Amino acid sequence: MTNSNLISETESICPCCLKKISAKKILKHNKVYMEKYCHEHGKFTTIIWDESIPLNSWVRNKKRAYINYPNTTVNKGCPYDCGLCSSHRQNTCTGLIEVTQKCNLKCRFCFASSCLNKGEDPSMEKIKFLYESLMKSSGRCNVQLSGGEPTLRDDLPQIVLLGRNIGFEFIQLNTNGIRIALEEDFTKRLGEAGLDSVFLQFDGTKDSIYKELRGRKLLELKLQAIKNCKTYGIGVVLVPTLVPGINIDNIGEIIDFAIDNLPSVRGVHFQPVSYFGRIPHIPEDSDRITLPEIMDNIEKQTSGKIKINSMKPPGCENALCSFHGNYIYINKDEILSVTNSNSCCSTVETAVKGAVKAKRFVSRNWSARKPINLKEKLNFKRPNTWDSILYRIKNYSFSISAMAFQDIWNLDLERVKDCCIHVVNPEGKLIPFCLYNITDINGNYMYRRGSINEVHNN
Repeated sequence: MTNSNLISETESICPCCLKKISAKKILKHNKVYMEKYCHEHGKFTTIIWDESIPLNSWVRNKKRAYINYPNTTVNKGCPYDCGLCSSHRQNTCTGLIEVTQKCNLKCRFCFASSCLNKGEDPSMEKIKFLYESLMKSSGRCNVQLSGGEPTLRDDLPQIVLLGRNIGFEFIQLNTNGIRIALEEDFTKRLGEAGLDSVFLQFDGTKDSIYKELRGRKLLELKLQAIKNCKTYGIGVVLVPTLVPGINIDNIGEIIDFAIDNLPSVRGVHFQPVSYFGRIPHIPEDSDRITLPEIMDNIEKQTSGKIKINSMKPPGCENALCSFHGNYIYINKDEILSVTNSNSCCSTVETAVKGAVKAKRFVSRNWSARKPINLKEKLNFKRPNTWDSILYRIKNYSFSISAMAFQDIWNLDLERVKDCCIHVVNPEGKLIPFCLYNITDINGNYMYRRGSINEVHNN
């Protein structure tokens, strides 16, 4: 093939028939593409990486984990036997429980294709079963309550408390923040129930961005949601969906906003747009942004205060899934990187150790900081003392990360096998997040019940 080189081979699935097919990662014009071919439906090509950061230098050496309690036997092979099966190579870092399929927005991009009148919510007894299934399979992993929009449930504080009583030590809420903003008492009850963190949909610092992506102005509600979380001791992680042509140029301002709202805001977790849910059409390369391109924009839009080399591959999930960086804000001209600086290729880390470290990091760093006492305030005014250093670490540390979820066009079964974010399905089985939400070219889900077309016809 002219002007191209084979980097590696893997397996994927056909966007049309969902059959397993062979795939290649091809270097072409300083970009890495996935090329895959179905004998019935032809060839599919999509960009997956930008070689400004060489892919082979980014990938970590890692020894696989083994699933202690497989919920399914291997019959057809990956990706058809999820539960998890014994072929899976990573333990659960975060277990995701969907408490509703209803939503008070109809976003342009949505994993779950949720809507206001979609089905009955699972009962408290059912949610207890999901919690217990997760505990049996994965132990005290981190929990994220999701949907739909979970805050549409009046009994959400009781759901949080139930998870706490079962033994989960970190519970996070994935939300658009509307009810968190509008009903302070509801936020208070969530905090009292033991909610640690809010994973807040936060696409930018301009209402024009929200009108484009979410269909309405939302910025003031986002600000109020953050304020209410601060009042009741709930940490906030800003979660922007990055869409080319809409909010890529706002990355720096999002980071500035996060810093201005430390320590209530614990970090920013970027999610480059994926094309499933409500978007079953074939995306162009220009419709995507790769992880290296996000890192490049972070460095440029922070005027070099946050550098590309301070962002590292993950120790838990597959290296091509995400990046992360840890920082301490010093002043408007300086941000100190405190990310582990080990070379990707210098050591071989076990997947088990990576999962443990990831769980610990999320629970420790995405929870709210305890209120500052008078002694801490006084010590902070004494520069270069140990107390002032501890104060700054406690109140001015934050994280920047990103996770690139896979869709039908770029699905890599090597990445699927390394997944550590698992959805608990209605039967209590654990399904890798991307697989659970994968849709074919016609909007039919592989694992989630129903299809996009059924939702739109409701």
